[in-house]
Amino acid sequence: MAKEPETGGNGQARSGLGHEVQPFALGSEALRPGARLAGLDRIGERLARRLRDVMEPFVRVKPKVEAEASLTSRFETWRDALPEFTSLSLYRLRPMKGGMLIAIAPEYVTRLVDAFYGGTGAGASFAQSRKREFTPAEERLLSRLTDAITGAVVETWHEIVPLEPSLASRETNSGYASLVRGDESVVVQRFSIAGGGPGATTIDLVFPLSAMRAHEAQLHAKIHAEAGPVDSEFRYRMARALENVSLPVRSVIARPTLSVQELMALKVGDVIPITLSPRVPLIVGNRRLAEGTIGEQEGRAAFQIETIGTAERAGGKGIERHE
Repeated sequence: MAKEPETGGNGQARSGLGHEVQPFALGSEALRPGARLAGLDRIGERLARRLRDVMEPFVRVKPKVEAEASLTSRFETWRDALPEFTSLSLYRLRPMKGGMLIAIAPEYVTRLVDAFYGGTGAGASFAQSRKREFTPAEERLLSRLTDAITGAVVETWHEIVPLEPSLASRETNSGYASLVRGDESVVVQRFSIAGGGPGATTIDLVFPLSAMRAHEAQLHAKIHAEAGPVDSEFRYRMARALENVSLPVRSVIARPTLSVQELMALKVGDVIPITLSPRVPLIVGNRRLAEGTIGEQEGRAAFQIETIGTAERAGGKGIERHE
């Protein structure tokens, strides 16, 4: 006959080993190591590139969009950090459970509308108005923007799982944000956006952690499938890093020659005659990159490029070394 479990003074069951049985809420367990979200970070990097194209028509320039490392937290912790008035859009992404919540700062929406309709974006003051609702123009722009962001999410996730998006609701009061229970865990993908009149901001995409774990195997398999010799993500990051490398650029306007005797006889006030060439080189490192003419612009000496490389001058030999 099975032995009945012991109970403490408060009626809670104890195991035969004397350990107290603790209550457990599904979805609130300790989060897995960050390495398990590596696949989601890859998704974020791809999505950041698509978001650059999404944001460009709104900010009127090609913005800089970077994906931050995915983080996990309790939903109520993330929600409590939001301002009381904000933009929250809930989309269902079938068959993904729970859907996706898009959070955008309201002051950025105000500046974005100003820039979109021909203003600078920087002058629109949100703090002074202290409003608690969006204008019709802001509502229309928000609808277009969040729909475009959701479309980019669907395209990025297509190789993992085909998603069918649909708008479920919009909220402006963070207290009414509903995705999962407050004590359940969520994954937050945060994207920092900079450039253009509206300035800088962050956009949060929030998913239930349980929804991400349902596709963890596909995300993990995708990482290994992309770990071959041809890694487009690595090439993209390398190209981004190379764009910020500084190179010395110089030009040589003349090369006079002097004998050793003339050099030894030089003194302050001597004048060395030089002959200016009609075209001078633009040299990067030790390679001749272009040719042009020396002139003046806005009171400063300037170099106007006339040809790139030396193909036109040297019969198609391309960029040559220049010592």
